[in-house]
Amino acid sequence: MHELSIALSIIDGVTEEAERRGGVRVEAVHLKLGPLSGVDKEALSFAYDLAREGTAIEQARLVVEDIDVVVFCPSCLAERTLESLQSFCCPVCATATPQVVHGRELEISALEIQA
Repeated sequence: MHELSIALSIIDGVTEEAERRGGVRVEAVHLKLGPLSGVDKEALSFAYDLAREGTAIEQARLVVEDIDVVVFCPSCLAERTLESLQSFCCPVCATATPQVVHGRELEISALEIQA
């Protein structure tokens, strides 16, 4: 379960940032997660809940924002949101669209803190 190592990395990073800001209390960790990141959302949430116990951020909840897969269509010259991960084709003109713009995200986007 590589989600546990990811959860531990999130906790380490957030703890360091809280300490850098003078020991603020972290209320929530906001995370952007794309379907092409290779991370299972439920497994990550479970791992985060386990890993945060006994840490400085054990009360901080994990808020996951699901990111759609967006590709750039070379025919339309526009970004398009894929309707299915089964077909990397433009939903407007059906051209193959291998250039992924969004959907690989696995990043902390914000922290809710209380000073």
